[in-house]
Amino acid sequence: MKKKNSSVERLSESLDIKVNKKKDLPTFKTKEVVCLLLVTAIIGLVMGGLVTYNISLKGARVDDELQEFIENYDYVVDNYYGDVDKTKLIDSAIAGMLNSLDNNSAYVGGSDSNFSIFLEGNYEGAGIQITINDDNDIVIYSVFDGTSASKAGLKSGDIIVKINDKDTTGMSLEDFSKIVKEQEGYFTITYKRDGAEHKAKLKTSKVELKSVSSKMMERDNKKIGYIRLTIFASNSDEQFKKALDELEDKGIDGLVIDLRGNSGGHLVTAENIISMFLDSTHPIYQIKSKDGQKKYYSNGKETKKYKIAVLIDSSSASASEVVTSALKEQYGATVVGENSYGKGTVQELQTLPDGEQYKLTTKSWLTSSGKVIDKKGIEPDYAITLNNEYFEDPTDENDNQLQKALEVIFK
Repeated sequence: MKKKNSSVERLSESLDIKVNKKKDLPTFKTKEVVCLLLVTAIIGLVMGGLVTYNISLKGARVDDELQEFIENYDYVVDNYYGDVDKTKLIDSAIAGMLNSLDNNSAYVGGSDSNFSIFLEGNYEGAGIQITINDDNDIVIYSVFDGTSASKAGLKSGDIIVKINDKDTTGMSLEDFSKIVKEQEGYFTITYKRDGAEHKAKLKTSKVELKSVSSKMMERDNKKIGYIRLTIFASNSDEQFKKALDELEDKGIDGLVIDLRGNSGGHLVTAENIISMFLDSTHPIYQIKSKDGQKKYYSNGKETKKYKIAVLIDSSSASASEVVTSALKEQYGATVVGENSYGKGTVQELQTLPDGEQYKLTTKSWLTSSGKVIDKKGIEPDYAITLNNEYFEDPTDENDNQLQKALEVIFK
């Protein structure tokens, strides 16, 4: 064998690169060989990564449970006798996973679902909330104030039979909503009321959902403000602050916060509302997660001085319970009504590539003092069941829970 005099030649041969010394062929210089080595090394790393990636996809590094899912997914796609919508198949699989967890983890549908719309606090539409009756008709469930639908005189219970010239018989809510969103400018719906057909000209626009209402009550030369909050939407804190400012400008001596029927919503909205009453020295709740337990404080600048009573019932849950417990423990507010729902968990909303959404329980929360309310609820200071007179005639005078709250403040 010919003796190899060059270290470059030795290195080249080990990589199976032939170095030819003939004059009619180019030779490799030291720099060129080094570059070839670098390129070869990079290619080796990339190919190694691809091999590892492919092995992972084939299940070699996948949990047995996930591998079982992949195999059955492939089997369904390959062997189902009809067409398979792969996106819907995955969405259904995710929904099935969530169903096996706690009751608060759930598949909630698209970003235009009622759940998402109410949490966001606004949406693009004509101002109607729709449902389907037993005859599979699309029926108006409610009409939002200040929208083209309310201006057109539409009412709850109206049956929609056409949108423009398209028959809505048997149409799904999703398909109807999609058609409305696609409209540019004005469009027409035909609806039935008391057996007669009518037409209404509508226009889509940004609709802000009102979750806060307020009023002033006076008794014995005292002014008591009243604020009702129906959901903790992303814009509810702004609406709440506006109502509170207006009441305080009139010089209130006390405040009733009505959270009856409020099932919760955004935690940050609850934080902002609590912070309107407590300064930053006050803890307002605690969060327990896999990373440990953390105490959260108000971001407010002052603590109010007037009396506060909070109204709750068995449907007051989640963010409603966060607000109630913080005001009860840190402010000294009086709680009136029924034991609250007892939802001591926190959910995060996830959006899938196709726009569908689900919520997953990721944490639990405790009151500012560390009490667990999950499946227990908050016990009111004055346990009072709403009387039958109120259901027959829903007035403030017949609302015995409200009257008790006013009595506590007027003392």
